[in-house]
Amino acid sequence: MKKHIRPKRYLISFDSHTTSHVFTDVLVIGSGVAGLNAAIQAAKHCSVLVITKDTIDESNTAYAQGGIAGVLSAKDSVAKHVKDTLVAGQGLSDTAAVRTIISEGPKRIKDLIQHGAQFDMEGNQLIFTQEGGHCFSRIIRAQGDSTGREVEHTLIRVVKGNKNIKILEHTFTVDLITKDTFCHGAVAWHAQKGCMLIWAKRTILATGGCGQVYRETTNPGVATGDGVAMAYRAGATIQDMEFIQFHPTTLYIAGAARFLISETVRGEGGILRNRKGERFMPEYHPRAELAPRDVVSQSILREIQKTDHTNVYIDVRHIPKERLYARFPKINEICASFGIDIARDLIPVRPSAHYMIGGIKVNRFARTTIKQLYACGEVACTGMHGANRLGSNSLLEGLVTGYRAGTDAGKSIHRKKHEFLPYAVNESLGLSKISWLNLNDIGNSLKSLMWRDAGIERDERHLLEAGEMIEMWCSYVMDKEFSVPAGWELQNMLLVSKLIVSSAQKRKESRGVHHRTDYPQTDNRHWRRHIIIKE
Repeated sequence: MKKHIRPKRYLISFDSHTTSHVFTDVLVIGSGVAGLNAAIQAAKHCSVLVITKDTIDESNTAYAQGGIAGVLSAKDSVAKHVKDTLVAGQGLSDTAAVRTIISEGPKRIKDLIQHGAQFDMEGNQLIFTQEGGHCFSRIIRAQGDSTGREVEHTLIRVVKGNKNIKILEHTFTVDLITKDTFCHGAVAWHAQKGCMLIWAKRTILATGGCGQVYRETTNPGVATGDGVAMAYRAGATIQDMEFIQFHPTTLYIAGAARFLISETVRGEGGILRNRKGERFMPEYHPRAELAPRDVVSQSILREIQKTDHTNVYIDVRHIPKERLYARFPKINEICASFGIDIARDLIPVRPSAHYMIGGIKVNRFARTTIKQLYACGEVACTGMHGANRLGSNSLLEGLVTGYRAGTDAGKSIHRKKHEFLPYAVNESLGLSKISWLNLNDIGNSLKSLMWRDAGIERDERHLLEAGEMIEMWCSYVMDKEFSVPAGWELQNMLLVSKLIVSSAQKRKESRGVHHRTDYPQTDNRHWRRHIIIKE
């Protein structure tokens, strides 16, 4: 076993006397549904700066297809939605957090509609659909399969129209500035402006997930786990990192990026078949294709292994063509670009890393264990999802927790009205031991390792192997000071991978999305508890 490599407190050297300074009341890092909604709420009370490492519309939110789950029908109830969520969470969801988010969800969805979001309607009534794990049709959608894009663009319009909110794109947040358990902003880097210290009275992390640590993922390139990594280096408490949700069905075309085939395809009647054309899900679960995601992912993996094939298939050929094309226009467009007519052909699919269930531990106001630092959306661990996220609960959680974080941060500043004065900071890392590294090669090797050893199925031998390999890479990557985002992203990915692997190795049972082949049973006596990590 390689020596354990402790992460540096900061990834770069900087001196407050020679570095440019930016001041704001609230700093929001990230531009998905949670970050944008947080900015909108905070701006009711004070000035807000939103920074994002790509363009403002590049986030996991923009790629969300399925929809938003919410109790918007008189026939549905909060109690039913809570029950479905708790069942999916398999004993690790925080019941109070689940009830709060689901109870507030309808108000936040109605806020979106008031902001101009256009959800699919039939006459003057919202159209609802059902997904796996839900006992009721409570998912609303936009443009068939482009819900995330509609939500994102709606919130961006509101943010851009707010005079209290400024936006800084193509800005990489390297680390949080902390002193005596308080967060005072962040160290950031811009291609033209260089390094800058952003001083804020309150900081909100909304940086999304970490799907890019896996070879197969639905996540965009920006999802490299930066928020969890910088919060961990700053001393925040991290929770449940072993629970990475794999989406059962992503389009599998060798050499092409993995494109999400929404769960609503199965909700609308899509059937999973193996290479022999056989329907297999009824053999694994009574709800067949509408079983929880972890069950479907593990079942697909077993069929791939049994049939010695690279993938399985979704069959929607029995659904009327006009309905199919209207319901899934984006999926139809993408499949057609590969010569697949979804009305006539089987759609090749396999699981991919999709959602980080764990993250930075927060309370009901989205406050972290570091004072003046908040976290919301996928980067946060609210207790909503437990061991397995219920489909379409993520946009709901992002809306509600973003609202709560922004409201609490803005009001706390409004009450105090104090002026913040920066303090001297001088961080020097010294010279690196290594002058060359192939970042792409290490990154690709890490992704393959995580997919193989810490993916859908795990065991002690492979997790120990992954831990040793990651420690080896850390031994000659973590001590190097990079001056480009690719280097910082790699360091963040290595750190987050370590947290995932170590947590997965500790949890010696199978629960939700965490499946140990050497501990296949759920052990409520010893493991109905959370794994907490703190530097």
